[in-house]
Amino acid sequence: MQRILIIDDDEGVCYSLARLLSNDDRRVTAVQTPDAGFEALRGEDPDLLLLDVKIPGADGLELLRKIRGERPRQLVIMMTAHGTTETAIEAMKRGAYDYLMKPFDVEVLSSVVAKALDTARLNKRVVTDLERTREKGPRPAYTDHIVGSSPAMQEVYKKIGQVAPREVPVLIRGESGTGKELIARALWQHSHRSDKPFLAVNCAAIPETLLEGELFGHERGSFTGAERRRLGKFEQADGGTLFLDEVGDMSMATQAKILRVLQSNTFERVGGVETIKVDVRMLAATHQNLENLIKAGKFREDLYYRLRVMEIMLPPLRDRKPDIPDIVAYLLARHREALASEAESVSTKALDALLACDWPGNVRQLENVIRRAMVLCNGSIINLDHLEFGPESAARPEAALSPAAGGPAPAGHGAPQPVAGGDMDAFVERLLNCGKPNLIEELERLLIGRALEKLNGNQLKTAKLLGITRNTLRSRISKFGLRPKVKVM
Repeated sequence: MQRILIIDDDEGVCYSLARLLSNDDRRVTAVQTPDAGFEALRGEDPDLLLLDVKIPGADGLELLRKIRGERPRQLVIMMTAHGTTETAIEAMKRGAYDYLMKPFDVEVLSSVVAKALDTARLNKRVVTDLERTREKGPRPAYTDHIVGSSPAMQEVYKKIGQVAPREVPVLIRGESGTGKELIARALWQHSHRSDKPFLAVNCAAIPETLLEGELFGHERGSFTGAERRRLGKFEQADGGTLFLDEVGDMSMATQAKILRVLQSNTFERVGGVETIKVDVRMLAATHQNLENLIKAGKFREDLYYRLRVMEIMLPPLRDRKPDIPDIVAYLLARHREALASEAESVSTKALDALLACDWPGNVRQLENVIRRAMVLCNGSIINLDHLEFGPESAARPEAALSPAAGGPAPAGHGAPQPVAGGDMDAFVERLLNCGKPNLIEELERLLIGRALEKLNGNQLKTAKLLGITRNTLRSRISKFGLRPKVKVM
């Protein structure tokens, strides 16, 4: 029989998980304090531990470190209702098997637990010695700039945590504007080279005649105008990390030299004969389909496999729209001082329009739209007329706000909003005439959203105010895609 241990301060979560995960082949034990958890760990020797990140009086990540220190082979799934970039990355870096967001998707939870138990079963057959991860001191949080808690981004954070400490090349893929350099910086910052240089080169922005010298440097007199020796990026990044953005734009000749560095860690400067040895971890990124370039004879297949030891795929913004309110809030705070803007929130109609756009330019396009709106806005609230999307956007704001325009808003957005002190009968009448289906759910969404705003996102107080359980509230927040920490007027 396989044993599962749950450490979570929420009695309801413990009860629900125990009922869901128990069967004839599994025994589930649930405790609500770290002390009881360690006692159960030593007494029951569980095959799998489910550990909450937020436990009163304790830090779940610190508990994970201690558990992995005492029991290096213990499989741990971290659970949280308040996922952040740093938490997800740190959990995977410290050896968590997986990282799940509350409220749980039952199918996902069951699948992850089943896979973890299969792994535990295999671990008992193959005994290996696992070295403990050496802890470094605190590091600056560069990953604060990666914004988003959607399932798609949680997978990215988990992959960063798994890959960053390993000394292997990583290929980062995604459309233009998705933030590939931010991911590269996160990989560097969470690696063992974080105290060494990080240099980025955009291969598409440098003419091919100059790219080789930029990467490898040149000797004095190697070409007209070379009046002194210049060190290239590989030498400058020695001991650290070099990020090559848009590697699909490099010539075949430059690709061959990059391949040599990956194979032997050596190269010569342009016009030089001295062989130079460097120790550089290489990260690469592209928005192009390298497989198609290989078929067309424009990209070396051997270099492709050298760069793609590990791969991280960034989702486009249209596939993670629940992150848009968080990204908007971050952009408002980031650019407010530089633009001398008073804008600190967006109106409901403006947010609906932002959510309706397909964002072909991804986060970079969203940032440009928000910056432009901050310049046009003379008050604290960005309204719909401050937004200029440009002709490249697939969805227009009018389509998001008016069913008559031939483009009804996505579920959960675009319904009439109640006005404080207004006529409730008039609001109900507008709601009934708005042309949206599932009006009961729409009203529930509005009520829960307003209650969360009123109580500054405090879920416990909101649940008490509404007369529902905390688990029910979490379920509704997930269902409606609510983001209460973003101020929406």
